[in-house]
Amino acid sequence: MLLNTLLNAKKASVAVGGQRLRVVALAAAVLFGVTAPAPASAQPRRPGLLQCEGTESVSYQPGVILKARPIHITIDGRFASCAGGDGAVKNGGYHEEFTLITGCNKLLEGFRSRRTYTWNTGHSGPRHTSDSSTADISGSSTAAVGQVVTPVTGTVTRGRFQGHSLLQVIPLPQPSALQCLTDGLTGVTGVTTLTIF
Repeated sequence: MLLNTLLNAKKASVAVGGQRLRVVALAAAVLFGVTAPAPASAQPRRPGLLQCEGTESVSYQPGVILKARPIHITIDGRFASCAGGDGAVKNGGYHEEFTLITGCNKLLEGFRSRRTYTWNTGHSGPRHTSDSSTADISGSSTAAVGQVVTPVTGTVTRGRFQGHSLLQVIPLPQPSALQCLTDGLTGVTGVTTLTIF
């Protein structure tokens, strides 16, 4: 049964960035213990696996330099396309702003936060709480081959997909030594993938 679940997760994966997204989705399914579903009569109907692809843009004001200082950070995530789930989510995004004390040598520290994803379901009119998902998330970053890769994990605590786990992977270009020693890193954009299961 676990093999069937893993195969279904692989079939539902969105082919972004080659095989890597499929491997991440498959690893997430194994890591978080996705099992075969119970019969419909034994559990309430819940949306299934959702996968989204898009970009994340981060701006830093003032720029991040080697020495730690207060930095206002703005994060804008846009998912151009989503597939799976209950079929209603077409695309989505998230926006966050906060200030922290950081420098180029502290960009890899772990974090805990609450993130709200908003979803476009194709319905017009005012947004409803079911058109968003609020999740308690945590993550830490690793520098590898010129990128800072941040896997974010968490659980949806409110709204659409409540009770489901999530994995978001965000690889961003790593700041150069020249940026850190001069005016600083003021912004960066990279691809991101989100899997809710």
